[in-house]
Amino acid sequence: MAVSVDTVYQRVLAILNKEQRGYVTPQEFNLFANQAQLDIFEQYFYDINQFGRIPGNDTEFSDMLNLLNEKINLFETNAAMTYGLTHWSTPANLYRLGTIVYDNITTSKSLYPVPNTVVTTTTQVEAERINYNEFLYINQSDYTKPTNSRPVFVASNLGYQVYGDAPLITGVRCNYIRKPAKVQWAYQMVFGEALYDATQSVNFELHPSEETELVIKVLEFAGLVVKDIGLYQIANQIEGQTNQQEKA
Repeated sequence: MAVSVDTVYQRVLAILNKEQRGYVTPQEFNLFANQAQLDIFEQYFYDINQFGRIPGNDTEFSDMLNLLNEKINLFETNAAMTYGLTHWSTPANLYRLGTIVYDNITTSKSLYPVPNTVVTTTTQVEAERINYNEFLYINQSDYTKPTNSRPVFVASNLGYQVYGDAPLITGVRCNYIRKPAKVQWAYQMVFGEALYDATQSVNFELHPSEETELVIKVLEFAGLVVKDIGLYQIANQIEGQTNQQEKA
């Protein structure tokens, strides 16, 4: 699921040409496109907070909270964290951290079919987030201190420290929301013209329903940069028509 970067660019150029508002270069478009994608992506989280306060509905395809979660789910992923000298660091494309999990490895001896055979089991255990003062407190008692089957983690400006029976330095992963990949309308110059290069381009990663909103936002950014209030108004007019259609 994605939105074609070429489709958005061609729609932007078509509107600019129709309104005789000039031209957006590929370099300018790529800047506007990435900012537009990031703005829409970040708005999802504000909208979830807003719609979370409003009772949902029983209609399968029109509950706004479900629709927003569907759009965000495209960016949910998990990956191994990286351990440095003292702290774990998250993946470079992290936007929001979900949970930290530890691969707890245990061994036991089987009775069947071969007695006394060592069996290794790996279980992913979610680590509880606590602050450092809480860690110092619970670590004083054998009944409350963290274990490999009940790990905890502490965040700081250096990264994350994860504790089980001892400080954990292997087997730590995280579930998180990643950032959208950087958009790129790539091209080859042919006889002085920029021709679209699909093999080097990177599409928008947003939900397909965001195509029109992406066009609108790119037009708004273009209008602000060239200080063309008319172009900005055109983008607002298209946005207003879209909102009316959604509410009709």
